[in-house]
Amino acid sequence: MNQQLHSDAELDTQGLICPEPLMLVRNRVRDLSSGDVLHIVATDPSTHRDFSNFCRFMGHELLRADVDGEVLEYWIKKVGA
Repeated sequence: MNQQLHSDAELDTQGLICPEPLMLVRNRVRDLSSGDVLHIVATDPSTHRDFSNFCRFMGHELLRADVDGEVLEYWIKKVGA
């Protein structure tokens, strides 16, 4: 994997399947301050689509998505309140 980005919060959703990872991310982002970055580790391939759509609809920024075998990592920056 590439060099890790800075993150203000971590969320491990490994082993969970849709819609659980998305629900956990939505709730965790809600608790963050504007500009904070959430780092998520997941194993469900549908998280890429789910997190991309979540960011697009909610106005947050998907900074990076990495894949290392079955492990997926995402960095989402909260935008707005």
